[in-house]
Formats: sequence, C-alpha cells, structure tokens
Amino acid sequence: MNETLVVNDSLTAAVEAALPSHESPDMNATLELSKAPLDFAINPWDIMLCMSGTVIACENAIVVAIIFYTPTLRTPMFVLIGSLATADLLAGLGLILNFVFQYVISDETINLITVGFLVASFTASISSLLAITVDRYFSLYNALTYFSEKTLQYVHVMLVGTWGGSLCLGLLPVLGWNCLNEPQSCSIVRPLTRSNVTLLAISFFVIFMLMLMLYFKICKIVCRHAHQIALQQHFFTTSHYVATKKGVSTLAIILGTFGASWLPFAIYCLVGEREYPSVYTYATLLPATYNSMINPIIYAYRNADIQRSLYVLFCGCFKANRAYCSRSPSEV
Repeated sequence: MNETLVVNDSLTAAVEAALPSHESPDMNATLELSKAPLDFAINPWDIMLCMSGTVIACENAIVVAIIFYTPTLRTPMFVLIGSLATADLLAGLGLILNFVFQYVISDETINLITVGFLVASFTASISSLLAITVDRYFSLYNALTYFSEKTLQYVHVMLVGTWGGSLCLGLLPVLGWNCLNEPQSCSIVRPLTRSNVTLLAISFFVIFMLMLMLYFKICKIVCRHAHQIALQQHFFTTSHYVATKKGVSTLAIILGTFGASWLPFAIYCLVGEREYPSVYTYATLLPATYNSMINPIIYAYRNADIQRSLYVLFCGCFKANRAYCSRSPSEV
C-alpha cells in the first residue's frame, strides 16, 4: 500500500511538472518570488528587466555625479534634472535588486519592500517629469522674475511634494495594502492589490494630462515669442521658423516618448486581471522602464553644460572656451 502511494505521488509530481507555465496559477503573478527559486530556469523577461535596470542605473549615476560635483550646475533647472536622474537611478537599482531577490531569496517581506521601492522610484521619476514641465512653463511665462529667490522656493516645494508623495505610495504595500492574505484581490503585479494599481494608473493619467496641458501652453508661448521677434524685425526669417519648428518637435518627442513608454502599462493596470498570462504584464512593463533609460538623453546629455562637464570628467585635459552659462529650462 505504501509503495502504491509513493508511485501515485511520483506520477502526480511528473504531471504537474509537465504542465505549461500558463496553466500554473502561481506563474501568472509578476514580480513574485518563487518558493523554490533554484529549481527552474531564469525567466528571460526577468533578465531583460535586469539588463534594462543596469543600463538605467549606469546612465543616471553619471548624471547625478556630474550635477553633484559641478558647482555651476546648482540652478533650479539642474536641481530638478538631478531629482529625475536620482529617481531613475533608484528605479534601475530596484530592478536589479528585484532580479537578485527573486532568484536568490524567497521571502515575502523582502518582496514587499522591493515592490514598494520600485513603486516609489518610478512614481518619483514621473512626478519629477511633471516638476520639470512646470519649471519650463514658469521660465517662459515669468521670464523676467524666473532667476529669483522665489523660484528656488517653489522648486523646493515641488521636490518635497514629489518625493513625499512617491514615498507614501511606495509604503502602501509595506504597510498592509497588499494581497498576501487575500490572493483573490491580487492585481497583475503581485503583491499589489487591484485597487492599488488602479490608484497608480489614475495618478499617471492625471500627471500625463497636466503635462500635455502645460506643454501645449509652452508651445503657444514659444510660437508667440517667435512671432513677436519677427514682427519687431519687420520680416519673418527662416531662422525663426526653424527655431519654432524645432521647439515644437522637441515637445512632441518628450510627450511622445513619455506616453509611448507608460500608456500601455497604465492601461493594462486598469483592464488586466490576475488570471491573465504574465507575459502581458512583462510586455507592457518593459517599455515603461525604457522611459527611465531615455530620460537622461532628453533632459541631461543634450544640455551643453552637462556635455562640457562630461568632457571634463572623461577627458580631464579638456578646457572650455567660454565660461559656464546655464541655459534656461526651455532650452533643455
């Protein structure tokens, strides 16, 4: 009788091992630690997320180091860019840590902390983009009073709001808003609940709409300024047209990149169910991480001051031909 039970258990284990991954309920959960992490091959999606996190961390670490060690880059504009780079740096480190903990340590507490860390980092990144947009708008709308003590004060307020709100959202899963005790309430990203990811998605749409509205106003201001300059010179030159077109194109690239990166994942957070195959979550989450990879290129490496600092950093013998002169946020 005992031999029969042993055989039946072996057959059951063999059948379960042969089942496709999409038929196993535990494999549908994203960012979930395995109970036996060394018993199966590494998920290629997790490898891609880890590689993405490595690139993100390296890119943004350079930006943070340049801004921190260059005294001339302490203007409100660069403070906000530094905030964005710091958030993306933490997001990259979070993706790396998530990969390490997922395949090395099996602990629900660490899983909660890691997911909360990622939520806080990506939220801070998106919020920093909004703060940069607000700063660009004020630099054009109040150009005469932009370089004043008041500007530095509202930048500090935006930083406190950005990181304070992001920290609160990141702490929610750790403080109990998770589905560990109620698996039926899980979302496409375990251990976050469906209501939690819905809140995050709605927050993203609010930020995206605010950025869209502000960049539309920025575009109108830029076009109006170009028109006024042309009227003062009594004719429209090709350079004015080119400058206006370039400004509009830059704004389109910024919004297009941001929307293309995060919209798929935000929409899937609203419509996705925990029973759906995990490949859908990975396929929408991976492009979202690319936004943190592109941010330093758009907001930092295109800036002439940061380019000069890069030359000094990597080619110590470089000597600038002219003094540092921070450009206005609208030029970044």
